[in-house]
Amino acid sequence: MDDKNVLGTDLKPCCYQPKTGFYRDGFCRTGPEDVGTHVVCAIMTEEFLVYTKAQGNDLSTPIPMYQFPGLKPGDKWCLCASRWKQAYKAGKAPEVDLEATHEKALEIVDFEMLLEHKYSATTE
Repeated sequence: MDDKNVLGTDLKPCCYQPKTGFYRDGFCRTGPEDVGTHVVCAIMTEEFLVYTKAQGNDLSTPIPMYQFPGLKPGDKWCLCASRWKQAYKAGKAPEVDLEATHEKALEIVDFEMLLEHKYSATTE
């Protein structure tokens, strides 16, 4: 895998539990079939989950037929870059794991925006 993150280094996994990513391999990788560009590795917050549900994208309700457990605060998840940017503009953007956020995010989101919401293990 040659995928790079927004820092220009090798893309790290975002989350295996729950298993995230467009390809459900734990990585925020993308390809031509990923029209949503699910490349931002974000740490869910209650505020963001409520916000995205109000926008029509309910990430907190389980959908067993898709093996989707529903997300809760603290879970990491590969978000669509455009949804993250929308949440940023609304003041609701969750923190981001830069090492696990695919470089493709930079085509949609400014690096400075991501840096403002950089996840740090010390915030746990």
